[in-house]
Amino acid sequence: MIISNRTARRRPKSLVPAGIGALALLAVLPAIPATAAPAQDPVAPAAGPVSYRPLTPAERRTSAQLDALQGDPARLKGFFAALPKGADLHNHLSGAVTTEYLIQLAGENGLCIDATDTAVQPPCGPGTRPAADARTDAEFRQRIVRAWSMQDFPADQSGHDHFFDTFGKFGEATRDRGKLLANVANTVVEQNQFYLETLVTPASDSARKLAESVGYDADLAAFHRKLVAGGKLDKVVAEAVREADAADAQFREAARCDTRRPAPGCRLPVRWISQVSRGSSPERVFTQMAVGLRLAERDPRFVAVNLVQPEDGESALRNYSLQMRMLQYLRTQYPDVRLTLHAGELTPGLVKPEDLTFHIREAVLVAAAERIGHGVDLVHEDDWRGLARTMAERRGAVEVPFSSNKQILGVAGDDHPFNTYRRYGVPVVLATDDPGVSRIDISHEYQYARETYGLSYPELKDLARASLEYAFVDGAGLWATGPGRTAYRPVPACAGSRPGFAPPAPACARHLEENPKAAIQWRQEAAFAGFERRYGGSR
Repeated sequence: MIISNRTARRRPKSLVPAGIGALALLAVLPAIPATAAPAQDPVAPAAGPVSYRPLTPAERRTSAQLDALQGDPARLKGFFAALPKGADLHNHLSGAVTTEYLIQLAGENGLCIDATDTAVQPPCGPGTRPAADARTDAEFRQRIVRAWSMQDFPADQSGHDHFFDTFGKFGEATRDRGKLLANVANTVVEQNQFYLETLVTPASDSARKLAESVGYDADLAAFHRKLVAGGKLDKVVAEAVREADAADAQFREAARCDTRRPAPGCRLPVRWISQVSRGSSPERVFTQMAVGLRLAERDPRFVAVNLVQPEDGESALRNYSLQMRMLQYLRTQYPDVRLTLHAGELTPGLVKPEDLTFHIREAVLVAAAERIGHGVDLVHEDDWRGLARTMAERRGAVEVPFSSNKQILGVAGDDHPFNTYRRYGVPVVLATDDPGVSRIDISHEYQYARETYGLSYPELKDLARASLEYAFVDGAGLWATGPGRTAYRPVPACAGSRPGFAPPAPACARHLEENPKAAIQWRQEAAFAGFERRYGGSR
C-alpha cells in the first residue's frame, strides 16, 4: 500500500521501472555533425564570480537562439519542452500523478467524494457522491481538481496548508502503485528526462505494527537489536519486496510494456526512495528508517531513504535532532545505503527563529545526507557561509523545486537561495517535488530558472547534467571532472567518442555497459547533440 503523506549496495541487473527489463542505449542515438574546437565563454550565476568552461559553437548558437525566442511564448515553451532535462530526483509518487488521473482512478475503484472533497471508501452514503460522477459533471470535476491540487488557489490564503491537505483528500485514490508509476513515468519521458527517483512508503502498516510491538528505546543500538531479533524487521522488508513485485507487474500491465505498443514510460530507468513519516512517534520513525535502509541493502530497486511530511509540524520540530541522530546511528549499520533529506523547508514566521538555525546543518553534518531537498532557509542557519562551503566541498547537491517553494513557503526570485548555493559552488539540481499537486512539469521549472535568474543555455544544460551526476545510480559516470574550468570532460575511456554523432569506441562501449550511470548520461548527451542541431544549426 502507498500512503500519501508527502508526507551492501549492489549494481542492479537493469535500470528500468522497478527493476524489470533492459535499457536500450546505443542503437537509437541521433547523429550530429562535428563541431569546431571549443572556445572559452563565461558560465556563471548572475550574482557571483565568473567561472568558465569550454563551450562548443553549437552551444553558443543554441544560446543565441534561446535569446532570440524571447517575446515568442509559444516557441519558447517548445524550446523548454524539447530541452533534455536529466533526471527528477525529488518526486513524491502520489503527488506527482496528474490530478485528472487520480480522479479517474477514484471513479474506477468505486470511491466516493464526501462534503470535504475527500475520497472515501464506498458505499456512498448521505453527503457523498460517487467519484465516477466527475466523468460527466464538469463542475463537480473542477471542484475536486481544486481540492486535490493548487489549481486556482487564492494567493491570499495559506498555500502551505492547502498543499499538504491535498494528500489526505486524494489518499484513497493512490493505492495502485504500479498504475501511478505508469502515469508518472510516461510524463517524465515525454518531458525529455532519462531517469526518475520517486518516493513511496514501503510496508507502512506492518512497519507501524512492528514499532508498536517493540516500543521505543532511547538506546538506539538496543532498539535496533530488538527490531532485528527473531527476523521481525526482515519480515517487514520481505513484505515491502512483495509490494514492489506487485507494483512491477501492475506497472507493466498498465504501461503495456509486454505488448507491441509499449507506453513511453516502459523505457525509463526508475528507482524507489523509501520515505519516513517524520511527524510520527519516535518508535515509528526509527522503525521506518530501519525498514527503508535494510530494504535498500537487500533490494536494488530501492536506493535511498528520505523524511517526509511538513518539517514545521510540532512533532517534526520537537524531534528533529533526535531523528538526525537516529540516522547517524543507523548509517553505521547500513553504510552503503544512500540518504537524501528534506531539510530547511522553512521560513521566518513559519517557525521560531531558533528552528531556522540548524536543520540543514544537522542533515549534512550529523546524518551525513548526500543530497538536501529544498534547503530554503540556508541564510538563517548558524555560520551559513561555512555550511555552504562544507556542502560544496562534499559535493552534496541541493534539490530545488521552484514551484513547490513558492506555493508552500511563498519563497521565489531573489528571496530564494538558488544563486547563493551556486555562488558557493554547491551543486544544484532542479526537481518537481509534487508536479500533480503543483500543476506544473519540469519544463516549467527550467523555464522559470531561465526567466527569473537569466540563465544561459549552457547553464541550463549543466543543471540537467548535474541531475544525472548526483543521481543515486550505480557505477562510474561519463565525466572525469565536475563543475569548474574543465567541467564535463569525459572519462579517458570515452574521451574520443561523440554521443549523438558516432557509436562509442570499444573502450567507451565497455565503460557504458559496466556503468549504468555513464550509460544514462550518454543517452542525455546524444539527446543534447540532436537538440543543438535543431536549435543551433549544423554550420
